[in-house]
Amino acid sequence: MDWHKKKNVIAAAIEYDNKKDAAPKVTAKGRGSIAEKIIKLAMEHNIPIKEDPALVQILSRLDIDEQIPVEIYKAIAEILAFVYSINEQYRERQTK
Repeated sequence: MDWHKKKNVIAAAIEYDNKKDAAPKVTAKGRGSIAEKIIKLAMEHNIPIKEDPALVQILSRLDIDEQIPVEIYKAIAEILAFVYSINEQYRERQTK
């Protein structure tokens, strides 16, 4: 990922706990150096990162702790599937 080479970097983080949240919510967002810090923290904590410029534009308009609108559930579902896939691959490597 060449995010550090791009100008006007935008990042958003989402969280979903199906036991306490009705829908995923935005937990962090930012542009420029803030976005770079969000990405760096995600990388340091092995949090999967998915590049989706159109989606991050939408997420960056939401407030922190705001639930994801129904209109973008499909895109969020794709991200969650991506994250679950990465997590499964990680678990498989740990058991070998």
